[in-house]
Amino acid sequence: MNKSVFVVAVIMLMIGGVSGYWLASSRQLESLTPTNTDNKKILFYRNPMNPDITSAMPAKDSMGMEYIPVYKESSDDEAPIGTVRIDGNTIQNIAVRTTKAVNDTLSHKVRAVGRVAYDEERMVHLHPKTEGWIEKLTINKTGQWVKKNADLLSIYSPQLVASQQEYILALNNLKALKNSPIKDIRQGAENLVKSSRERLKLLDVPFHQLHDLDRGHKIKKSLHIHAPAEGIVMKIGAREGQFVTPETEIYMIADLRKVWVYAYIYEYELPWVKQGDQVEMELAGIPGKIFKGQLAFIYPYAEAKTRTIKVRLTFDNPDLLLKPEMFAEVTIHAAKQINAVVIPSEAVIRSGSRNQVFIVKSPGKFEPRLVTLGVSSNGKVAVLKGIKAGEEVVTSSQFLIDSESKLREATAKMLQTMKSKNQPIKKPAEMDHLNHQNGMPHD
Repeated sequence: MNKSVFVVAVIMLMIGGVSGYWLASSRQLESLTPTNTDNKKILFYRNPMNPDITSAMPAKDSMGMEYIPVYKESSDDEAPIGTVRIDGNTIQNIAVRTTKAVNDTLSHKVRAVGRVAYDEERMVHLHPKTEGWIEKLTINKTGQWVKKNADLLSIYSPQLVASQQEYILALNNLKALKNSPIKDIRQGAENLVKSSRERLKLLDVPFHQLHDLDRGHKIKKSLHIHAPAEGIVMKIGAREGQFVTPETEIYMIADLRKVWVYAYIYEYELPWVKQGDQVEMELAGIPGKIFKGQLAFIYPYAEAKTRTIKVRLTFDNPDLLLKPEMFAEVTIHAAKQINAVVIPSEAVIRSGSRNQVFIVKSPGKFEPRLVTLGVSSNGKVAVLKGIKAGEEVVTSSQFLIDSESKLREATAKMLQTMKSKNQPIKKPAEMDHLNHQNGMPHD
């Protein structure tokens, strides 16, 4: 009886050992057999630590990590190289957001810092036409408002005195010869009066003093100089008793009822602006007031240090609130509008010389697409080439998708190279042999 029990126990142990070995062998074989729940063909297996190392069969690297299978895409899916597929859970976990490209009209506002300056077309620099001494300054303070033809000063000049004498002699000569029977003599006397009078005019002798010379025939010691234009006296360059020459700037007069404002815009904003655009301006020294003007001129060069382009703006200033050298905040309302296919600027991956976006071809499928960009404004960018209206683009987490796309692209190029050279895919044994030669550990 005991012997029978012993025999039965031995037989059961043998059956259990055989069953365990068979089950373990079956599981090991199952783990090494390629499986694909999506019914896709496995092309090869890729080393998880080094994508350049591949295997035709399932294998493990020197650290015991299993190779990753690379599947062949379905025959009806001619996707470009770098196309990425992501399951729904991963899309939600990495927070992928998308939006559609639309036909839209882009407009732009250019904001810059401006500096108030004189209107150069309304400035007068007054110099005497002859040498002399200032007798009296009628306008002797800067900041005074003067009207056109207002009396500014009186000057004594020997040249002016001599010219008056010539004019009086010509007048007396004409009086004596106006009844001469000889026409040429009469004509010569008249021409002498005209030429001497014209000389006094060219020396800025005012009309009322010429009129006094015609009536009284008396020489004036000092002659007046009048304001040639209306405006504010910004500078006085001489004082009473001072000797002046034609090189002396006696007055600088500026009409500030119109002013210029200089502003500087960046190169990327240049396509938006043009002459005639409406401009608004605010100043810290005049709170609550918005001045309206227009863009008058775009200078044809860029500033070397700042890489900006200078523009000139014009503003009416009837109350003289705007003063030269004040700083202001300027907003140029660009009249130019561009109709184009528009996407958010954040959708573009800018890498070196190319711009790329990811297009949603189907749920979970993202295709890389190179695009040509136009102008941008308010977080949007015009696409000149590469996208059509209605296509859906990725606007967030596209850098994560791009990294996977680059990896797939590199793998595809490697396969094409190996295929063109008819090189077999390296097996694990071959890789272990190479690693051994290079001093690397292997299984």
